[in-house]
Amino acid sequence: MTKYGLILVFCFSLFTVAAQEKTFTPTQLEAIFLKQNLELIAEQMNISIADAEIVQAKLWENPELSIGDVNLWTTEAQREVLYEEIPNAPNTRQFTIELSQLITTAGKRRKEVATLKVSKEMAVQEFGEVLRELKTELRKSINEIIYFQQYEIVLSKQVDVLGSLISAYERQVAKGNFSRAEFLRLQASSLEMENELHQLRIELNSQLKTLRSLLHFPPETHIIIASDTNNKDIILPTLEDLYLLAAENRPDLKHQKLQTDFFAKTLRLERAKRVPDITLNASYDRYAGLWRDYVGFGLSFDLPVFNRNQGDIRVARLSMEQSKHLEQKIQNEVLNEISEAYTNYVQSLNFHRKISSSELFLELDSMLEVYTRNLLNRNISMLEFIDFMEAYQTSKQIFLETQKSVNDHFEELQYAIGIDIK
Repeated sequence: MTKYGLILVFCFSLFTVAAQEKTFTPTQLEAIFLKQNLELIAEQMNISIADAEIVQAKLWENPELSIGDVNLWTTEAQREVLYEEIPNAPNTRQFTIELSQLITTAGKRRKEVATLKVSKEMAVQEFGEVLRELKTELRKSINEIIYFQQYEIVLSKQVDVLGSLISAYERQVAKGNFSRAEFLRLQASSLEMENELHQLRIELNSQLKTLRSLLHFPPETHIIIASDTNNKDIILPTLEDLYLLAAENRPDLKHQKLQTDFFAKTLRLERAKRVPDITLNASYDRYAGLWRDYVGFGLSFDLPVFNRNQGDIRVARLSMEQSKHLEQKIQNEVLNEISEAYTNYVQSLNFHRKISSSELFLELDSMLEVYTRNLLNRNISMLEFIDFMEAYQTSKQIFLETQKSVNDHFEELQYAIGIDIK
């Protein structure tokens, strides 16, 4: 029992060490994400797969060697006939050897390689799209965690204030100086605040789970994010410049353009397939014909009488036209997304700047101490104090929410144009 007990204590100590809090900045988390996100690593492998397909397409078809007509045994009568027709014929068995090589025509191999190169570029843009989506998810998750951690500080501060007030009131109620009704109202407010704090921590745990999954962190890692509370104060490009940036950098739009190019090259390849390939062959035949050692050459190819690849050519042409329509559709969606994200960001930033400069938010913390002292000194009523606590909590929450809203809308704007705004 002592042995197993020591093992359990050792394992528990390891878990306790592993579960220690780790503090990161958003920049550090993003660097870890780029190295460790498993979905990103898996998606990047598609580029290597596309490279391997290009290498394979450049290879020639292997030549084909066939050996046949091997006479494994002969009868005495067959040998007598052979010796009558060919005096002094050696006792050598009959066999044939044929070597053939497929020769592709009309530049099919070159056209297929060109098509696969476009396919590789599409894989690059697909990787960029996955990176864009996951990076935005990561940054929004970081913004959410920062908001929860900062709001947790606000609620914890209020819980501490109410806890100290409850202790002071309890002593005064025992002396008969304060009414028990006020004491119970204070306890009810504290319970309500603690419940909200509890719910917030549950939501924080959910966000931490998402962040750990994105970073491929073990579940016992508790992440603390050291954030710069100053919002990004940058000079935004004009909407027209943002449209141009999106056309140059947005992966889904570039992917759709490559899709159109892919079908255009596929159409050229399918047209080339109308020209039949040629198979060259050379054969050697021993004792199977008129000559004892016969060497012959030949070629073969399909006659394009019935199948001239009409169906596949039509499919490629229609696919190319379909892709052009989808490209126009995505372009229109991109313009609308950028316009919406730009407007939302500007409005959120202006609102946050407005409330940040308000005297209300500059004096909230000092007023909390004043109201606490005035309540203990009986200068204000319990109702006035509770109203102020609710106003304090609401104001702090609005401030943090608008700060998070600015950061979220900024990420949505960067997502819409497909590149980070410097």
